[in-house]
Amino acid sequence: MTELSEHIGAKAQMDFQCLDDKCDGIIKFTLADIADSGFQTVCRKCYRTYELDGQLREKLLKMLTLISTLREVEDILGDCKISINVANGEVRIPYALLLTRLNTMISLKIGDRTVDFHLRVEPGAEETFR
Repeated sequence: MTELSEHIGAKAQMDFQCLDDKCDGIIKFTLADIADSGFQTVCRKCYRTYELDGQLREKLLKMLTLISTLREVEDILGDCKISINVANGEVRIPYALLLTRLNTMISLKIGDRTVDFHLRVEPGAEETFR
């Protein structure tokens, strides 16, 4: 794990679909790696290289900060619930359960396209990437 991953106590992995219209590859990287100003990643299928500009890196670093904050308040999240009103009352869902069962994604503009970055915190295996 990188130093940032160790700091947040989790391995946060991201992926997105290659922006080359003729490629269906998935670009994979560890979120903490983007802290390196020289960060680049490559599509393993078409070998297109991706560099993140300052604005995009800043947004993804904020996502890393969010994960770190969630780790810091993890003990209280066990006591938090989301309440959903239904016809016969309400359903209470533990907040921590939502964090582990929902797919987290951040949609960001790259040029004239909106790209969905999928986030997985502590995936069980490499295959957890889509």
